[in-house]
Amino acid sequence: MSVTAAQGFEAAGIAIGLKASGGKDLALVVNRGPGAASAAVFTSNRALANPILWSKQVIADGTVSAIVLNSGGANCFTGTQGFQTTHATAEAVATALDISAGDVLVCSTGLIGEQLDRDKLLPGVATVAAELSADGGADAADAILTTDSHPKTAVFEGNGWVIGGMAKGAGMLAPGLATMLVVLTTDADVASDQLDTALRAATRVSFDRLDSDGCMSTNDQVSILASGASGVEPDADEFAHGLREICLDLARQLQADAEGAAHDITIEVVGAVTEDDAVEVGRSVARNNLFKAAVFGNDPNWGRVLAAIGTTTAPFDPYAVDVSMNGVRVCHAGAPDQSRDLVDLTGRAVHVLIELHEGTESATIMTNDLTHDYVHENSAYSS
Repeated sequence: MSVTAAQGFEAAGIAIGLKASGGKDLALVVNRGPGAASAAVFTSNRALANPILWSKQVIADGTVSAIVLNSGGANCFTGTQGFQTTHATAEAVATALDISAGDVLVCSTGLIGEQLDRDKLLPGVATVAAELSADGGADAADAILTTDSHPKTAVFEGNGWVIGGMAKGAGMLAPGLATMLVVLTTDADVASDQLDTALRAATRVSFDRLDSDGCMSTNDQVSILASGASGVEPDADEFAHGLREICLDLARQLQADAEGAAHDITIEVVGAVTEDDAVEVGRSVARNNLFKAAVFGNDPNWGRVLAAIGTTTAPFDPYAVDVSMNGVRVCHAGAPDQSRDLVDLTGRAVHVLIELHEGTESATIMTNDLTHDYVHENSAYSS
């Protein structure tokens, strides 16, 4: 049920002709209340799509009644006309639902630099609004997909309250507060400031640690709406835990469906002086094309791991580092340890453990290998 698992929410997803494939391409998620608290995080890319510019204004007061999302076009670098399209879309939602346009978040995904067809989009809003139901979560999750192979949904059940969510993303997955389009809903009675704190804490260790291909999108947005329909005010720590768990679930689903990927690589860095140092070290490996290509070829080339982390500013002695791959310590104190022939990389899951021996902090980064299919998918046609 994804975004309609929580009480107080309705959703719908339909096809209006924005996608050349003819698939569903317009989704609407509505909070029926009684509350309307919300929070969102956005890409830190300086090149912001028009929906991001609009939604940053909307979220400022912490009140949101609906989110409208389209695939089939990013509405980014489309000038004044593009921003007017975003504004008009919010106004169309407001008219259909009898709410304020200033309480409507807008999300778009697809090709950059192409105008959205208003003649399809605006009438489509009225149509999708007429399809809203408490069972519409699956259709909404399908309507936001681009190069994804399947929808991503998740539900977390708390003590008398629920968080539901949907996500899309298969390429341009790299951090910037958030990395893709994600809509989260909860029937917990939670104020906007608490939502904001919990969301930022959750994305920091989930979506912000997913670095599939090192490319940061212009349209990234993770939003959460709270209806309060359960009447339950959860403990702040309990709610933050639930939100973190559902964000991790969705992030792993995005990792598993990354464009062309044959391996899901988890890079765990331990023994760092600070958490930021651990993140920097892990991300240096996640973005190293030589290492990612080696994993694609089932080659446990740990030398490429050391070469990658040597480019960071994190404090450590390169000649004291240990590296293990899928449970086999192939490098000890910067020198060969067990034979790399013992490492089996034929499965989908790859775990890399980097021990810096400098401190007590740690971090985990999620990434994928670099494959022929990834190159083909991003070169054979525009995406």
